[in-house]
Amino acid sequence: MFSKFQKATDKAMVFLQNRALSTLYIPKQKLHMAMNTTSPKVQLLFDLCKTTFTPSGLPSASPQPIRKLCSLLDTFGPADIGLKEESPDDDRGHGFFGLNRVARWAQPITFLDIYECDSFTMCVFCFPTSSVIPLHDHPGMTVFSKVLYGSMHVKAYDWVEPVCIKESREPGYPQVRLARLAVDKVSTAPCGTSVLYPKTGGNLHCFTAVTPCAVLDVLAPPYREDIGRKCTYYIDYPYSTFGNGTEISNGKEEDYAWLAEIETPDDLYMREGVYVGPAIQV
Repeated sequence: MFSKFQKATDKAMVFLQNRALSTLYIPKQKLHMAMNTTSPKVQLLFDLCKTTFTPSGLPSASPQPIRKLCSLLDTFGPADIGLKEESPDDDRGHGFFGLNRVARWAQPITFLDIYECDSFTMCVFCFPTSSVIPLHDHPGMTVFSKVLYGSMHVKAYDWVEPVCIKESREPGYPQVRLARLAVDKVSTAPCGTSVLYPKTGGNLHCFTAVTPCAVLDVLAPPYREDIGRKCTYYIDYPYSTFGNGTEISNGKEEDYAWLAEIETPDDLYMREGVYVGPAIQV
């Protein structure tokens, strides 16, 4: 899954080097991850995912598998996957790197790959304060997200059905598609697990770290471009920008936005870390 973000990371690294930060070296050992844990929760999660998901996603519409996974994920804390909770007072928004004098834009989001197969992915994203994973989609996927520590703002949309697309007649404006706001809130650990579905629950979402935070994700099935599950990024425009002539049948204008597809953002700065939590027995 990390390869989906590699393009943006490569661009960001060139940018950093041009800003004379090429000498900055952050060894993987500096990730303050607690290695002394005997918790079996990650193994239980793997076993449950293995029996729940197929390469095409959830095998049935039954809510029972969803409830089981959420109940298990709700019990997870950072130590269960080998992480140490970060203190905002200690790092002043720079996560686990301890580089208080370095600009925030220089701090990467760290991606930890726990397990991936054709049916599902288990992974973790560790965010410094103010870092962002921009608005992006999860085509045909169900995604479970559990905030392990810290606070994160989540803004998410679902596409309006039937499809409503507008072609711009003015230069500089892209084609846009209407979406409805599904989530706009701050989640602070400990909190419940959120779930998004292929067409509901906020399938297109943006994460912004309010404090240093970490999120455990289970994606089923994983991204896979060759069969249409490509990660696409978007920018959102207020409804009023393109809303003339389009009637809203449910809700207020503030509940809607026009989304335009964009290239992978240049400032999405992400690097791969090392998972040091309990080993999974496959």
